Amino acid sequence: MKINIVAHPNSKNPRIERDLLDSLHVYVNAPPLEGRANKEILETLASYFKVKKSQIELTSGFKSKNKTFQINPTP
Repeated sequence: MKINIVAHPNSKNPRIERDLLDSLHVYVNAPPLEGRANKEILETLASYFKVKKSQIELTSGFKSKNKTFQINPTP
């Protein structure tokens, strides 16, 4: 399953929200340096969807606010 998200690094209040267009916005504390925000977003998504971190993969948007993650089913 592919998930498109909008990343919000350096947020004071980490959370996940959906907007009116049903887009997922992920707010994290980590700064957008050296992949720290991407790692924290991945951990947040794993918790939100109740899957293992190893089942989620960042497929595009490594240096962008708009990111695409792939959630792979359990083998």
